[in-house]
Order: sequence, then C-alpha cells, then structure tokens
Amino acid sequence: MMNQSVIFFDIDGTLFNSDKELPLSTKEAIFKLKEQGHVVAIATGRAPFMFADLRKELDIHTFVSYNGQYVVLNGEVIYTNPLNVTSLQKLTETALQNEHPVVFMDHEDMRANVPEHTYIKESIKTLKIDRFPSHDPHYYKGRELYQTLLFCPEGEEQQYERDYHDFDFIRWHPVSVDILPKGGSKAKGIEKIVQKLAIPPERHYAFGDGLNDIEMLLAVKNSVAMGNAEETVKASAKYVTRSVDDDGISHGLQLVGLL
Repeated sequence: MMNQSVIFFDIDGTLFNSDKELPLSTKEAIFKLKEQGHVVAIATGRAPFMFADLRKELDIHTFVSYNGQYVVLNGEVIYTNPLNVTSLQKLTETALQNEHPVVFMDHEDMRANVPEHTYIKESIKTLKIDRFPSHDPHYYKGRELYQTLLFCPEGEEQQYERDYHDFDFIRWHPVSVDILPKGGSKAKGIEKIVQKLAIPPERHYAFGDGLNDIEMLLAVKNSVAMGNAEETVKASAKYVTRSVDDDGISHGLQLVGLL
C-alpha cells in the first residue's frame, strides 16, 4: 500500500469510554482503517492478558503493553524490558514494612504479595477485567516481570521514588502506582515496532489521554489527545479531538484525514 499509515491507540479513556466499553463508532472506525490497509496497533499500560478480548474483537495483533516493556508485532514478541529483580525485592521488603501491598505482573498473570487488601480490590475493580490477582509473595522469583503495582495513598510513593532509582513510578489510581523500568515508555515500545515497518514518520499516528501517553504523543509525528485528557496531555499533542464519550476516535481520525 503506497500511503499506508500506522496508528497506535491507548485503551482506557481512548478506545474504551468512561464505562470501559468500546463505542460502536470506534469499532467501525478501526475496521475502516484496516480495510484501507493501515496498520492498527494498541499502546497501553495494561498487561497483555488484560486486553486479549479487545485484540480479538478488533483483530489486532500488534501492540505495546506495560507502557513499552512488552512489545508484539504481528503476533511475535520483538522486545521485552523486565524490571530489575534485586531492586524489586528490596522495594517489596520496604513496602511490607510500610503496609503497602504490591502486585507482581508478567505477560501471563499477576500475583499479590499479600492475601488480600482493600486498596488492591478498590483499584483493580475499576479496570473491569475478569480476573483478580491471587496470592504468591514469591512470584518475582525465576521469571521476568514487566510491571509491578504499588498500593499506597497519593504522595506516599515519594519515598520509593527517592530510594529506588531503577524504576519509574506512574500513578494511575488514587491508591495505586505503576512501577516500571527506569526510562521505559510507550514511545520506546513504539520505536521498536516502527523500526521494523517501512512506513515513514509522516504517516505515524497515536491517540491517547493519560499521563503515561505524554511521551508517546510527543514522539509520534501525528499525535491526537482525547477531549477527556488533562490539559498537560493535550498540550503534548499535535491535535485534540472530542471526548471518548462523544465519538472522539471517529472524529479524531477524520480530523487528521485518515477517514
């Protein structure tokens, strides 16, 4: 295809509306892009197992997950960036002393270091997924982990930011923070994909709404922030579309000339 483009979509607040549902207008727009021969991909902070149904529904086989730490192109894993296990073990010991639970995550599952905790229930349920982390305090041993969730009230993550320099900390919920490898981002994950695609930067697009989308929106030539995004996110994008609840994806694709 002469004018083939690649378009990366965040999930929560971008593909999914405020009820964690896929609007019909968004689904129809995605399939129009695919019919035109474009490459449609997902770029999310979610784990692969958290959006398997969405990939199936949209017939998407290329994605950046864990905010860039686990990258798949046409069904093949092309890049992984696991957490430093030694530092993670030390952080977990500190978190236990502070009564801050953690959830370890690889590409297949997630396990909590405590049997149960209100913060875990409160935040995980907002994702509206069909699984909940079971208890395995040693899940970090002998496997690559791409993200860990730290559960603490806002502001209390600052002590970890000060003491654990191998990680980046991104808050996604009032009581939960993503722990990622230092310097990892959706932008770096996207870079791994576009390096293998013969599509020039002028035909790279990205849609997002969250703080973890800022680097992606700054890096991709044609970036679109959702109308429901915070102002700092909107300021990072080339375009701003309507809210996800107001057919934002369909409108945004028309705005940039893809539909």
